[in-house]
Amino acid sequence: MNSKAVKESEPSVPADLRKALAAAPKAKAQWKDLTPIARRDFISWIESAKQAETRKRRIERACSMLAAGKRRPCCYAIVPFNLYKALAASPKAKAQWRDLTPFARRGFISWIDAAQQPEMHKRRIEKACVMLAAGKKRP
Repeated sequence: MNSKAVKESEPSVPADLRKALAAAPKAKAQWKDLTPIARRDFISWIESAKQAETRKRRIERACSMLAAGKRRPCCYAIVPFNLYKALAASPKAKAQWRDLTPFARRGFISWIDAAQQPEMHKRRIEKACVMLAAGKKRP
């Protein structure tokens, strides 16, 4: 196993968020200082909005939080990177994930994180994607 830390890939910043950050220098400076995972969490939180107005409010709130020095979106269940990648590879699972309530998302994340062994953790992520693609709302 490689002892070097795996470099996380840089997330693609949506145009509306990029524009808002450009107009808010303090927020933009904080954004540049975030890890790729923290940036992904903000982007995921913004993109999970179901309505355009909610998305707009989240972008405004993200800029406000960043300008205040926050490094993560408030009250948002952080999706483990390996689950994030697995959801990206399964459009049906990803669509179902988007429709889940924050409580239901935390249920899946807690179930996955409760796995003690790395192999079991990996299997639970795979199983979660299968369940989500089948329309299940909890593990």
